[in-house]
Amino acid sequence: MIALVEERRAQVGIGPLCEALGLARATFYRRRGNPPPRPAARRAPRHALTPADREGVLALLHEARFVDLPPAQVWAQLLDAGQVPPCSIRTMYRVLAAHAEVRERRNQLRHPAYRKPELLATAPNQVWSWDITKLLGPVKWTYYYLYVLLDIFSRYVVGWLLARQEAATLAKVLIAESCERQHIAPDQLTIHADRGPSMTSQPVALLLATLGVVPSHSRPQVSDDNPFSEAQFKTLKYRPDFPARFGAYEDAEAFCQRFFPWYNTEHRHVALGLMTPADIHYGRAEAKWQQRADVLRAAYHAHPERFPRGVPLPPSLPTAAWINKPAALPALAVPEGAGS
Repeated sequence: MIALVEERRAQVGIGPLCEALGLARATFYRRRGNPPPRPAARRAPRHALTPADREGVLALLHEARFVDLPPAQVWAQLLDAGQVPPCSIRTMYRVLAAHAEVRERRNQLRHPAYRKPELLATAPNQVWSWDITKLLGPVKWTYYYLYVLLDIFSRYVVGWLLARQEAATLAKVLIAESCERQHIAPDQLTIHADRGPSMTSQPVALLLATLGVVPSHSRPQVSDDNPFSEAQFKTLKYRPDFPARFGAYEDAEAFCQRFFPWYNTEHRHVALGLMTPADIHYGRAEAKWQQRADVLRAAYHAHPERFPRGVPLPPSLPTAAWINKPAALPALAVPEGAGS
């Protein structure tokens, strides 16, 4: 900075230039002939602990009677026992910090590092996700449990079940019937879920192993590892006729019987190129896309002035659906976890 001031001072003057650079003029005059001094190396205090003393402090803190205590407690207990502490409380912390033992020194269990699930579907019936949501009943603390199985590529609801309680046996029945209805072959399907009690239960695990279905689970305490099911539940609960509470189980069941056919066969999904889930799931999307393209082409030929960018095309159809797409891969047609 001093060199810059020297270079420009003839043009604008030293005062304005130092002010613009936030540099005091006294600092400029003091340093213009001499480089800034280097800070002197700090000398170790005469009363500093020797390496042997520091090893002794660490050994003391590792003793069985002190291993679970913070340095302040160790220091106080030594005094109460008539012993002189080998150093101050702060020095004990410095010794521990030098050995990376400040945060937690107790011998306790650690949570394992869970691998992020990375699932790819390029066609229907490759990856399903499922979850359970609560529907409020007529009075406080009453709920009805809605189980939903969703194909992440087509967003098609392949199975749902409404129950008065959450139970692994009900989930087992729903999965088995849905796999039979969709003609799932062994080693064809992966089913992803969070770590709820029904999802991780032994009956469901045994059923998936029998059917040749690969299980996948979200990481603990990670809310966005199951985005497709969460987005589908949001679509359900944001419907205009979704009530604050259901008057009875039969009311909730009647609502679901109306909602899921609408969702599968009438709801045009943005992430599906404005096709319905049933169109994608059962292979009707290509023909419908071509029909839409023909209509737009005819509109262009009738009024080309309305389309300055040329012949319009319908929105693209999905080519893949990811749960936690790896960052190194290029972007695909379907955004990760697109909403319903």
